[in-house]
Amino acid sequence: MPRTTEGSNIALAQLVEGNPVATIVIDDAHRVTHWNRACAVLTGVSAAGMLGRSEHWRAFYDSARPLLADLVVDGASVDEFERYYDGKFRRSVLLDDAYEAEDFFPDFDGGRWLFFTAAAIRNAAGDIIGAIETLQDVTERRRAEAALRDSEAYLAQIVDGSSVATLVIDAAHRVTHWNRACEVMTGTLASHIIGTRMQWKAFYASERPIMADLVLDDAREDAVDRLYHGRFRHSVLLPGCYEAEDFFPHFGESGRWLFFTAAPLRNAKGEIVGAIETLQDVSERRRAEEALRESEERYRSLSQTDSLTGLYNSRYLHERLPGELERATRYSRPLALLVLDCDNFKSINDRFGHLEGDKVLQNLADAIRHCLRRSDSAYRYGGEEFVVLMPEADAVAAMGLAERLRMLFAEQATMAPSGEKICCTVSIGVSCHRPTDTESTLIRRADDASYVAKMRGKNCVVLEGSAD
Repeated sequence: MPRTTEGSNIALAQLVEGNPVATIVIDDAHRVTHWNRACAVLTGVSAAGMLGRSEHWRAFYDSARPLLADLVVDGASVDEFERYYDGKFRRSVLLDDAYEAEDFFPDFDGGRWLFFTAAAIRNAAGDIIGAIETLQDVTERRRAEAALRDSEAYLAQIVDGSSVATLVIDAAHRVTHWNRACEVMTGTLASHIIGTRMQWKAFYASERPIMADLVLDDAREDAVDRLYHGRFRHSVLLPGCYEAEDFFPHFGESGRWLFFTAAPLRNAKGEIVGAIETLQDVSERRRAEEALRESEERYRSLSQTDSLTGLYNSRYLHERLPGELERATRYSRPLALLVLDCDNFKSINDRFGHLEGDKVLQNLADAIRHCLRRSDSAYRYGGEEFVVLMPEADAVAAMGLAERLRMLFAEQATMAPSGEKICCTVSIGVSCHRPTDTESTLIRRADDASYVAKMRGKNCVVLEGSAD
């Protein structure tokens, strides 16, 4: 038995000494029985100065106090552990009667962080006869963790200090950042959203992914299109990023237009570990664009429309007629044109005045509008002369419309301030497209036909080429 015990001790000594982890062993009288080479290097204290003695605390502290191994040997209470390692220790999840701790030692090589474990050594009867303690230098890990915390704090300050509403989600779609600008824009406090997957609630009435969620999932374009059809595009700056613009009706008093971008966040391996989304209120820009469009539309309408009658003006006729002529020629389709001239209009102006004459022209414009087909268009060509352009109309169709218009206007009367009825008629000339036609030839033939109608006694319709 002695030889076996002696052999076991030698084997333990070799095992401890050969361990690259700093290791101490004490007996139940707190005397150091093993102090390996790694421990000597770590502490700067040789084994010769420690073995057989109970002053191992000198290698670590300025005044006498128990090491973790000492507390284990004594079977100390949790209160004792807390007294010396308050907030720095925990029970081992691997061994009974074992503890782990981490602490800073300012006298080690300019200050070092050590992670140390202590476990009881028992005899065959289960009695504690000593303890073994290991120590590992974790300074670099702690510095890396501190650097990471500083980096994260710096990032948090950048995000929170940005005037652009910004949110960040992690790989599990949980919100990690929700800055002040985002709080103001959405009306949702960061404290109510960080750590949750409820980011959609700030933007939509029912659960659905926001742009950052889609980017995080590396969603295909058709998935993005399903939610943002016609309102998104790929970023021209970063791969895998999207930009979109949409209207959010519950933001503000009458809704707001937001421009938002989403980009993936990647780790050192290039794996997507989160996503960042920014949002900007572009309502004022959208309103300005809409006002500009309305202004341009008003200008376009004014530039194309006769202010008195509301019909198109002659300028717009000359813009549109070449296209209709080209289409009719290319596809061999019919096209007709009417020239209308108010009969005896000068005498109406002379007798009743120009204001009443204007009312007569307005009534004629109303009669023209009433008779037009959906594809037809009407123009005030000048003074009391009007033109009607009729795509897909042959001579029969054009003469039929002209006759209806003539009859309708002849039946109308304009009331003068005196109560007298002002009755007026119209002479109409009709021309039909020929492959060699130009604007002037088509209009001239209709104008000549309207002159023939005048010569025939007015208030009639004449097709081009009709005999006098």
